[in-house]
Amino acid sequence: MEFSNELSRDMEDGSPQRKMGRGKIEIKRIENVTNRQVTFCKRRNGLLKKAYELSVLCDAEVALIVFSSRGRLYEYANHSVKATIERYKKTCSDSTGVTSVEEANAQQEAAKLRNQIRTLQNQTRNTSRNLMGEGLTSMNMKDLKNLETRLEKGISRVRAKKNELLFGEIEFMQKKEIELHNNNQFLRAKIAESERSQQSMNLMPGSSSGEQHYELMPQSQAGPFDSRNFFQVSDLQPDERYSCQNQTPLQLV
Repeated sequence: MEFSNELSRDMEDGSPQRKMGRGKIEIKRIENVTNRQVTFCKRRNGLLKKAYELSVLCDAEVALIVFSSRGRLYEYANHSVKATIERYKKTCSDSTGVTSVEEANAQQEAAKLRNQIRTLQNQTRNTSRNLMGEGLTSMNMKDLKNLETRLEKGISRVRAKKNELLFGEIEFMQKKEIELHNNNQFLRAKIAESERSQQSMNLMPGSSSGEQHYELMPQSQAGPFDSRNFFQVSDLQPDERYSCQNQTPLQLV
């Protein structure tokens, strides 16, 4: 108890020289190896004792780690040194703003989602290989039966969709055929009407005995039509084979 009181007085003293025992020493490295080792053992024990008293009296979480000059480890913790260090790192990270509790939770959630996505991708890849008839060695009879059922259902849906598209294409082609047929009939009627009009315009009037016969000149050599679509008299030439002295003039009405 006397040693602990002296150690507490040494720690409270802010002067470069601290009181130790009955005399005053300067706080610097002890050159004598024996004295340095004795001082290390005494102060180490006092420090460990103070850490224990602090954890018991104040219900504090304490972790103490000490390495000697020879590399030997001395530690004390009222819970666990590793857990206390992890808590220390987390507290330092939160205080410096590097990460927060929300960010840590978000990172954990993101990692969980990545694992789920990776698992689903592997399952999808295996299912695709199974549907292609690959990787069937590890499947039992029940799995093979389920795979066969799924394939049959899938083929049925594919065929139904294909038939639906084919029927729609056939219906469209039938409507297109009817439309083209109607257009063809309409064009035939127009052509027939145009031919009848052309024939009625090209018909030459009949001639009897004693009358002069006139030939209709080709359209390229004929003169223009009048406003009533009648041929002009000057465009009609008498036929020399039927020319006579007493010819009756042809009147166009």
